[in-house]
Amino acid sequence: QVQLVESGGGLVQPGGSLRLSCAASGSILTINTMGWYRQAPGKERELVAYITSDGSTLYADSVKGRFTISRDNNVKNTVYLQMNRLKPDDTAVYYCNAHLRTRENWYRDYWGQGTQVTVSS
Repeated sequence: QVQLVESGGGLVQPGGSLRLSCAASGSILTINTMGWYRQAPGKERELVAYITSDGSTLYADSVKGRFTISRDNNVKNTVYLQMNRLKPDDTAVYYCNAHLRTRENWYRDYWGQGTQVTVSS
């Protein structure tokens, strides 16, 4: 099956930076998109950013100009989320998402286990 393994969360002061990583593994045939969602306490899960197979990107308005999503050109099926100028409102559990096809299943969404990002002084 498919596994999405995230890393890079933690505690950072306002204005600081963090980089999240997500590596997808398993019987993957084709990845359509990989991206990041987040969920703050008491709120719905929301899209942060995603990147398509051809490199197109989309960002939530709240993170435009501060966050950058990218793929690793050397390590297949790995994406990063560089988060700069972090604000307390960015505090949430961040989930990696991949929309992909495997040998067993047609395209569907897969999720990582989540990594906590806390922005606080």
